[in-house]
Amino acid sequence: MLISSPQMLLLWLMSLVEEFIRSLIMCRSMQEGQNARRFKKLYADKQDVLVPDIFWDYTSGKVLTMEWVEGVKLNEQEAIEKQGLKVLDLVNAGIQCSLRQLLEYGYFHADPHPGNLLATPEGKLAFLDFGMMSETPEEARFAIIGHVVHMVNRDYEAMARDYYALDFLSPDVDVSPIVPALRDFFDDALNSTVSELNFKTLVDGLGAVLYQYPFNVPAYYALILRSLTVLEGLALYADPNFKVLAASYPYFAKRLLTDPNPYLRDALIELLFKDGRFRWNRLENLLVQGRQDRDFSAKDALQPVLKLLLGPNGEELRGLVIKESIRVTEAIIVGTTIDTYNSLPELLKGILFAGNPTGPLVLNDSERENMLELRDQVFRIWGLLRTSNNFDPTILQPILQVLQEPEARNLGGRVVGGVTQRIAARLLQQVLRAPPSVPSTTS
Repeated sequence: MLISSPQMLLLWLMSLVEEFIRSLIMCRSMQEGQNARRFKKLYADKQDVLVPDIFWDYTSGKVLTMEWVEGVKLNEQEAIEKQGLKVLDLVNAGIQCSLRQLLEYGYFHADPHPGNLLATPEGKLAFLDFGMMSETPEEARFAIIGHVVHMVNRDYEAMARDYYALDFLSPDVDVSPIVPALRDFFDDALNSTVSELNFKTLVDGLGAVLYQYPFNVPAYYALILRSLTVLEGLALYADPNFKVLAASYPYFAKRLLTDPNPYLRDALIELLFKDGRFRWNRLENLLVQGRQDRDFSAKDALQPVLKLLLGPNGEELRGLVIKESIRVTEAIIVGTTIDTYNSLPELLKGILFAGNPTGPLVLNDSERENMLELRDQVFRIWGLLRTSNNFDPTILQPILQVLQEPEARNLGGRVVGGVTQRIAARLLQQVLRAPPSVPSTTS
């Protein structure tokens, strides 16, 4: 093209820029429509979320035509409450939806400010404006869940290793110097329970730790922090005591208990087993929290670890489970014996068992207390599973089929053998105990 004068060159450049902007607007308009359609397909099945339809017949490169949504901006608390709605319920719906966006499908709304979130008269949370979207890489989704679990468990070595999967650190960076810094910060922050932690405080503190090391924060992570910080800000506006982590933890607990992904399955094993012992209190807490998530499934919660236990790579774990199974079975038998003993008349107790408070078994007070506590905790855990909304005895059928496998039968036999030996040893102790001395009488 021949440019005959500076004026012509300027006009040509202006027309080029104009055409570029026009094309950009057209692409943005169509892309936003595609974003909205994808977002609706993924998340609009949730009963408390509304995503407007796109009217493609009335949409062009210049105009995006969407369904009209009647609603009130999420920061207009008074107007929302006049409709009989609660801001916190809507914000919590936004948090739960955002967690699924970030950690299930990985496709999330990166601009959830009050103008893009409406409370509908029916009590749904409507998402608008799909121009700014982002994606969480699959590996990072599981690493984020594992990172929260490692934080709760104060496993700072595992936390530091999570930064590889999160793409914060290149594989050649040594994470060992980071561990003490994480410990110093989180040991102080976790003096409170997880339910009392403030998301912004954690983010600011973690940022101060990461600043000292060669971290690269991916763009998707910065958008995640922005999204959750905005939602927490809306919640704090309605309730200064609201904590995003407390509202989020049921989701994390549910995913940890039910997701068969190897990364999360390993994180669950790390959480439940420590120093060769099973931490029943951790399992009970996970179930208490996980049951609060609307999509919790008792069936799914029973499957992943059991399959790992009975699989070809579960030999090391099986040894720990055998020991723990013996301990639990013994606790149930001993607890039943103690209950039976306590129901006997005092005279019969003295005649049969010489006043031993545990009946025919030799136990000191500490052993007795620990066994009863373990038995009661196991019964509570079973009760949590059995009383779950979707619990049905038939969900145990797949597990019963697995338990028919040779390895499972072998495992059961080893448990029974171990329990029998321990109970027999306790009974033998009782038999061999020296009889109580009888004071001699003098004439």
